[in-house]
Amino acid sequence: MKAFFIDELTLPVVAAPMFLISGPKLVIECCKNGIIGTFPALNQRDTEGFEAWVIEIKEALAQFEKETGKKAAPFGVNLIVHGTNSRVQADLEICVKHKVPLIITSLGAVSQLVDAVHSYGGLVFHDVIKKRHAEKAAQAGVDGLILVSAGAGGHAGLTNPMSLIAEIKTFFKKVILLSGCISTGNDIASALQMGADLAYMGTRFINVDESMAEEEYKQMIIDSKASDIVYTAAVSGVNANFLRPSLESMGITEDMWSKSKRIDFGEELDAAKAEVKAWKTIWSAGQGVTTIEDVVSTKSLIDRLKAEFIEALQKQQEILKKYL
Repeated sequence: MKAFFIDELTLPVVAAPMFLISGPKLVIECCKNGIIGTFPALNQRDTEGFEAWVIEIKEALAQFEKETGKKAAPFGVNLIVHGTNSRVQADLEICVKHKVPLIITSLGAVSQLVDAVHSYGGLVFHDVIKKRHAEKAAQAGVDGLILVSAGAGGHAGLTNPMSLIAEIKTFFKKVILLSGCISTGNDIASALQMGADLAYMGTRFINVDESMAEEEYKQMIIDSKASDIVYTAAVSGVNANFLRPSLESMGITEDMWSKSKRIDFGEELDAAKAEVKAWKTIWSAGQGVTTIEDVVSTKSLIDRLKAEFIEALQKQQEILKKYL
């Protein structure tokens, strides 16, 4: 089963919702240029601010369609479905009110949420790192699974993408998205060849003009390679990939990040504020940094990715001819 919009995209790509990085400017430019732009609801401090962003995105895309006669790609919102997120219900109500086309859920797949989104024709994609999580999400009725494989930025898994896709496709027949080290058009083509319907790209979209990342963050990505990515639970209590130099700049040693215990960043009012403090000063990225060498506009990046994607497919055709 394919989502209704996949064939309408310029490129089979979702720009992942990145904590403290993705905002309206990035989402709008992604959608204008034919890929799905997304952002976390929690990138706004409260539900009122979140709704303001949704309205801003909807109005900008409507204006774009009116002025150009072109159809923008849909946008999506990431909701953290977990007991620590006291806003999830209020934010969901905003998504239903504004009929947000795509909802990406993390840390919990709940059938009631899926039903609420389906009530207005929206879709729900859920991110997973292992089969057990995927089975629970499938039972909840989600429309797509985001397979977060080894090397992905943020809360990544440890499974090879080939194995992960093969395992999940044995029981899940809807949309499959692949996340992990996808930074070029050739990578997008590889994801589809492995059986994914869409490529899910995060780290590459940190280094665009429209992201909210600091310039030092973007430069660190340019200067880093796969060996500079550290997988640790020390920052947030859940294993995730971070840039080694950003850990070291905060005085976090290899001995500290190799332990499973969460580092104490000082007293905070609640867990959410502690999470923001940690992720604001310690920067996440995936092993795809190896091929990121610049900062460009979102439009320029998407144009480049499309050219690389087409070139990769053409090369595959040449290889195919040799074996027919």
